[in-house]
Amino acid sequence: MKILVIGSGGREHALAWKLAQSEKASRVYVAPGNGGTARETVLENLPITDPKELCQWALAEKVDLTVVGPEAPLAAGVVDIFRAAGLRIFGPTQAAAQLESSKAFSKAFMQRHGIPTAAFDTFNDAAAAHAYIDQIGAPIVVKADGLAAGKGVVVAQTLEEAHAAVDDMLGGNTLGVKHNGEARVVIEEFLQGEEASFMVVCNGSDVVALATSQDHKRLLNNDQGPNTGGMGAYSPAPVVTAEVHARAMREVILPTLRGMAKDGIPYTGFLYAGLMIDAQGQVKTLEFNCRMGDPETQPILMRLKSDLFDLLWVATDTGANKPLADLNLQWDRRVALGVVVAAAGYPAQPRTGDRITQLPTDSADVKVFHAGTRLQDDGQLVSSGGRVLCVTALADSVKQAQPKAYAAVQQVQLAGMQYRSDIGHRAVGGEKRPPKPGAGRLEDAAHAPHGARVCKRNLVPRRAAQYIESHPLYRTPLCKLKPLKPP
Repeated sequence: MKILVIGSGGREHALAWKLAQSEKASRVYVAPGNGGTARETVLENLPITDPKELCQWALAEKVDLTVVGPEAPLAAGVVDIFRAAGLRIFGPTQAAAQLESSKAFSKAFMQRHGIPTAAFDTFNDAAAAHAYIDQIGAPIVVKADGLAAGKGVVVAQTLEEAHAAVDDMLGGNTLGVKHNGEARVVIEEFLQGEEASFMVVCNGSDVVALATSQDHKRLLNNDQGPNTGGMGAYSPAPVVTAEVHARAMREVILPTLRGMAKDGIPYTGFLYAGLMIDAQGQVKTLEFNCRMGDPETQPILMRLKSDLFDLLWVATDTGANKPLADLNLQWDRRVALGVVVAAAGYPAQPRTGDRITQLPTDSADVKVFHAGTRLQDDGQLVSSGGRVLCVTALADSVKQAQPKAYAAVQQVQLAGMQYRSDIGHRAVGGEKRPPKPGAGRLEDAAHAPHGARVCKRNLVPRRAAQYIESHPLYRTPLCKLKPLKPP
């Protein structure tokens, strides 16, 4: 089978790498790919980014399956273009991708279908937005409506910060974020709890959950500094207990899929729900992404033992010969932890063109996924983006995965490189006694798309998270989704 992966980041490197492991894969192409995919002997970069050109190429080459990695091609309607040409492609349509491409659409959808989320309002008028902020007070969250690569969110601790964010997003708009040609902001309440990434695969009628994960959005240790696209992640996430998992499926994922079908835009593809989990285990939806998270994808796929091609082939089977619910995904019992190596100046002004003169050697339990890299004609690898690498390691626990990943990171030679040295700290530091009522601390306050005041919860042991991944709730047909009791 010929497989095409669309995208150029670390997520796409991981997807292509995993798909190439399938016995059914004859060739895996990555469009446009990066320096890492160019160096993989089992992958081939394709220098095409235009959706229509990609479609024509896929038709000519008789590509059997296309997988879309990033959000921009989805918002541009690449799935619609491929399907109209009779090509098999995994991802949501342009209309369905509005769950991510428009925060205003997403929030209105959640409100309409009773999906728990933060209270909010939407504005295109700066004066009205300022008045709303003065009415609600701080802390408060201001989001640019549109695609901003995980950085169009300001968690304002003061009124001054909130007003400045509105002025920027509706006035200066330094990120250039617009939806349907209009600059808008979504302003919502500041939630308290701990955030987790919850991802599923859906074909419009069935759903199967992937392993849970947590990422780290702030640039600096102890969740300080500016917001980023993600500085590291690990899987599984102990905060997602069996009860929380059941609640997320019952209250968020399934109503979303049913709601999209009811609205006439059935959802297919990866669906990512950013969840805020409070001290009582209640969940609220912070955001939807219509693709796998980055860098969560890297540790999740490091743990996936099942054939990814088989999963996505079944998910794109319009004949529904084999329901997703019949798939029993197998996961490595170990923890995977990924550390992002970022360029100098990231996230505000990342420097590109720096030579990467040394990388750790890939092994069975350590893998370097490339994101912002480019292979020059002379064979020299250079940086080409803000997040350059994601160094990922497998070990029996988070505490053991940390030194393994960081030992590999320290082998990287890139001028001005930056990385956090505390990835996984929530899992290591969270296995404590429960907090006193009302106790909490500010943590990950700029985690896209929302900040969090974290109460240190009694996180379950890793084996409990592993149990969840084997539970039938991970593979539940939509037709059987009635009120479910937590396992």
